[in-house]
Amino acid sequence: MSEQILKGLRDRDPRGIARAISLVEENDPLADEILASLDDSLVDQAMVLGITGPPGAGKSTLTDRIISKYRSQGKRVGVIAVDPSSPLSGGAILGDRIRMMGHALDQDVVVRSMATRGRLGGLCAAAGAAVRILAGSGCSPIIIETVGVGQSEMDIIRLADITALVLAPGLGDDIQAMKAGLLEVADLLIVNKADCAGAETLAMDMESIAREGSGKEKDSAKVCMTVASEGKGIDDLLAAIETVDASHRESGERKARREKAYDLEVLDWAIEMIKPSIIKKIEEGGLDRKGDPRMQAVKLLEKE
Repeated sequence: MSEQILKGLRDRDPRGIARAISLVEENDPLADEILASLDDSLVDQAMVLGITGPPGAGKSTLTDRIISKYRSQGKRVGVIAVDPSSPLSGGAILGDRIRMMGHALDQDVVVRSMATRGRLGGLCAAAGAAVRILAGSGCSPIIIETVGVGQSEMDIIRLADITALVLAPGLGDDIQAMKAGLLEVADLLIVNKADCAGAETLAMDMESIAREGSGKEKDSAKVCMTVASEGKGIDDLLAAIETVDASHRESGERKARREKAYDLEVLDWAIEMIKPSIIKKIEEGGLDRKGDPRMQAVKLLEKE
């Protein structure tokens, strides 16, 4: 089994890649062997692009256009689509086949949907492993597209080398995005549906906020205008991505971000690993269910 999976990774077979990601996500005993087999030079060189923003901004259409443009350049593209989850099955509600149908038969576009399952813990760890597996199989860029702007999305987006925040006029979500702190981490602000009324005003507002929010240690985010449904502005967007990537590599920002992302993954894996034993203790009746739940948690951890 292990040799078959490793061969699939070496051969860059999408099914083999998907199986490898599933095994790592499930904490299978083969996970260590899979991750140890990856080409570190490919992982180090791969560019990871995070795309986030409120629902309705056109992220999926924009991502589809970006993939098409990178494929026209001969690049092998990996995509991690973080979806909301079914409360019954725990599976992703929005499947990659629905969002990326135009690339379903392209062997050089590897798409992986990851369900949030209504939780934060473990999602960052699983997504980080998926990024490395995609990179190790020759994918660059790797695009992480999240479904919204909540805390789980913020954690996932921290895995990216470059973060793009997608907004659209008329959604009323620009203030919410600011409150979520996304402008603090965004390197690119994309005003999609730029042919709609209010797009220019939104762009000017974003430019102003980006300038005010940027400190000495961070350049202000660049604002790009796109109409993803018509493929307009994609070339300029990719040029902006390339400029930011080059700047981050030269300044050391990319290295610093990857180190922070690594620490976050370690923490997430540690939480995942101790969770089963804590759940077992709770199920065995280790709680008297009285008093402050926080103190009960402290007592449980003291027994670990």
